[in-house]
Amino acid sequence: MNDKKLMNRAADNIRILAVSMVEKARSGHPGGAMGGADFINVLFSEFLVYDPDRPEWAGRDRFYLDPGHMSPMLYAALTLQRKFTVDDIRQFRQWGSVTPGHPERDLAHGIENSSGPLGQGHAYAAGAAVAEKFLEARLGHTMMQHKIYAYISDGGVQEGVSAEVGRLAGALGLDNLIMFYDSNDIQLSTECGAVMAEDTAMKYRAWGWNVMKIDGNDPDAIREALAAANREENRPTLIIGDTVMAKGARQADGSSYEHSIKTHGAPLGGDAYINTVRNLGGDPDDPFRIFPEVQQLYDDRAAELRKIVAERHAAEAGWEKENPEKAAQMRQWFSGKAPEIDWSGLVQKRDIPTRNGSAACLGLLAEQVPNMIVSSADLSNSDKTDGFLKHTHSFVRGDFSGAFFQAGVSELAMACMCIGMMLHGGVVTAMGTFFVFSDYMKPAIRMAALMQVPVKFVWSHDAFRVGEDGPTHEPVEQEAQIRLMEKLQNHAGQDSVRVLRPADSDAATVCWQMAMENTDTPTALIFSRQNVKSLPEGTDYQLTRRGAYIVKGSDEPFDVILLASGSEVATCLDGAELLRRDGLKVRVVSAPSEGLFRRQSKEYQEQVLPEDARIFGLTAGLPVTLEGMVGAHGMVYGLNSFGFSAPYKVLDEKLGFTAENVYRQVKEFLA
Repeated sequence: MNDKKLMNRAADNIRILAVSMVEKARSGHPGGAMGGADFINVLFSEFLVYDPDRPEWAGRDRFYLDPGHMSPMLYAALTLQRKFTVDDIRQFRQWGSVTPGHPERDLAHGIENSSGPLGQGHAYAAGAAVAEKFLEARLGHTMMQHKIYAYISDGGVQEGVSAEVGRLAGALGLDNLIMFYDSNDIQLSTECGAVMAEDTAMKYRAWGWNVMKIDGNDPDAIREALAAANREENRPTLIIGDTVMAKGARQADGSSYEHSIKTHGAPLGGDAYINTVRNLGGDPDDPFRIFPEVQQLYDDRAAELRKIVAERHAAEAGWEKENPEKAAQMRQWFSGKAPEIDWSGLVQKRDIPTRNGSAACLGLLAEQVPNMIVSSADLSNSDKTDGFLKHTHSFVRGDFSGAFFQAGVSELAMACMCIGMMLHGGVVTAMGTFFVFSDYMKPAIRMAALMQVPVKFVWSHDAFRVGEDGPTHEPVEQEAQIRLMEKLQNHAGQDSVRVLRPADSDAATVCWQMAMENTDTPTALIFSRQNVKSLPEGTDYQLTRRGAYIVKGSDEPFDVILLASGSEVATCLDGAELLRRDGLKVRVVSAPSEGLFRRQSKEYQEQVLPEDARIFGLTAGLPVTLEGMVGAHGMVYGLNSFGFSAPYKVLDEKLGFTAENVYRQVKEFLA
């Protein structure tokens, strides 16, 4: 046990570094970082188990920061671990810096997750806890015995996703999840009492959590709580730490600057900053100094950790020797490489809903990808993720031998937790719901894209053909929204999200193949509820990989091109037959992914969709969905309103998604 005076000195050093980062950048959030310094110091200097020389070690404890605005606190502690240099933190929030304003996933520097909207970070932690349980059920305790730590703030507790995660973590009994709630009662623009009147401890106890309330600035109380949390064997733990916003801050006149809203989201400035650094034992002329005794504290912990992990590595080596097949399997799982899958035995039925084609693929994956986890937001029998579930069983408290995660009606938490499972490593995740409910998942989709986490989003009921359910359940604008992200590139220059909407069940197989091969970005798979007429015999479905392709039987040369994705391709094929009776030559193009198509050679793009061609696009969504592909000489027939409640065949007729209307629209267009 470290001396309390030394622990307070170390926490003050973190505070000085944090407030100085913000002051130098003239931008940032000092108050929360100063209040949370005591917890992060105790956790990092006494409890967190990691390999100082192998940051990617699969057996390490994980720490997920939810309030990314408190990044100065994290960067300061990681600097004491020698993962950052003082020069690194001097460049906080600057161009090209490794210390951006909100942390971005960087395992080499000890950062497990990018911090996005409040609430998501601790949802990743809950997902990582699920992954650890899942892998322990397959690999044993020797290889998976680590803890998952999360840090959440008042804002994160207020976000609705926290309730979804709290319910799920409690129901699953994630005793490997330990979360610290930094309860300082101060927000960016108001005190928490203006917007919160709940008993947070009682709320989490009702969800089945082990809850402790402590002085969050007392290292002895923090140590005792963390030790008790590590002994817990049945429940996730919430440590509610009452902390002081901007602990140690002093105003220009020397009076206290603690508990002030003003310290939440702005530099202290001028004499207030100088007085604060002095009050904390630092030198305003040399604020980025690490106290020698504090650095020694962290260096001693690193030496201790090297002994701890040496014993762990020796035990792991013994396990690998006794379990060579499992060891090889584990190496593949954590490599991030795509699994080897034999698709040759999969034969799709024709003229079926593409969601059923997806179900067939998921059934094959359940048998061939033992580290795959599939989830559904209480819709598995409708989004057809039950194709996977039929070959396994769901997680339940105390039994993670299954591979299906029943998330209940919690689309955002499901998405975030599936992302967290993959951030943990060792697993592949996919999750399903209706396409219209992807609206709930948008914040998570964006973060998956930003972090380049290759989760698989499975969305069924892809258009107004949901029918009788009516406009509340009929996606119109959703495809246009997700394809906007398809146009956005990530930092590696790739499409941030790969969006695939197959034309029939066989195309669905290729789309799933592409999704499983994609280890760089999220993949969105969009499937139909209703039967879809299959493409002509002899269609080369591997051309799906090129984003857009000429459907078998199209005319060459042509007078007009009919362009669509998903269900609408079959409608275009039927419309093409009517146009041919008038002597027109018609090419039909299926375009499951504009993003992929735009990555093909200019020659291929020109071959499929010549620049001077007359192109008619058909989409069950907003016309803008296809406007980027039809070009200057084209037109798009789509929807400019919400849908209606009626049988889908009636809607096809009323809304003009029939062969006859395609014929009429194209004739008018060409005229």
